[in-house]
Amino acid sequence: MEYDANGKNPQVFASGLRNPVGLAWNPVTHALWTAVNERDGLGDDLVPDYVTDVRSKAFYGWPYSYLGAHEDPRRKAERPDLVASAIMPSVLIQSHSAPLGIVFYNGTMFPPEYRGSAFVALHGSWNRSRRTGYSVIRVPFRDGKPTGGYDDFVTGWLTDPSGGSVWGRPVGLLVLADGSLLVSDDGANVIWRVTYVR
Repeated sequence: MEYDANGKNPQVFASGLRNPVGLAWNPVTHALWTAVNERDGLGDDLVPDYVTDVRSKAFYGWPYSYLGAHEDPRRKAERPDLVASAIMPSVLIQSHSAPLGIVFYNGTMFPPEYRGSAFVALHGSWNRSRRTGYSVIRVPFRDGKPTGGYDDFVTGWLTDPSGGSVWGRPVGLLVLADGSLLVSDDGANVIWRVTYVR
């Protein structure tokens, strides 16, 4: 939703985002980005979660389709007009990883290749036969656009993907003035500080 600064004149900015949690402004393009938890109930590997730029008047699929015009079989032929207009998200993340916080890195503590990247907190799956997530990933950007895919940045909270051994769940992210990264963890009830020493 979009509002005037005084809270008046509400209007839909974009729709079809099932569960957009984290929000961040891209420092190069000034576009709004979000981390989205996609739908459940279609199996271990559907539907991928994602991070994406949020475009004015765009429709992202929920609840009628996913990954653009892939119709949800549970909502077949309900809104073919919306399905046809649905756009693909920018960066796909393994299904059920539960991306929450997102922040663009504008610090100078980490090596230069990290500047302009997006960090995303993956809270972790609860509804998958082999768990996934429980990490912080880095989405590389060049000239304000993602270069494709993502890399693990901080891992270790998930010790046994096939069982239930988890000792932390990343949630929110914050870049401090010194360039370090804070990670809130509602599984261990702590805040971690990630630093880099040359």
